[in-house]
Amino acid sequence: MLNNIGLPGLLLIAVVVLVLFGRGKISSLMGEVGKGITSFKKGINEGTEEIEQDAAVEAKDVTPETDKDKV
Repeated sequence: MLNNIGLPGLLLIAVVVLVLFGRGKISSLMGEVGKGITSFKKGINEGTEEIEQDAAVEAKDVTPETDKDKV
């Protein structure tokens, strides 16, 4: 069903949406979508950094207790 829309159908849908919601409402909506995407990326990066830090703390000293005194 969606494969048969084509360019004229998409343009018609865009015009109807623009008429119903107005230019101001659509631009503010897109701004909110952009903020959401930005905060999602920031959260992903913070989560990745936290996981890497936790892994680094756990991997600091892997020497067995019996070998530590031999140094």
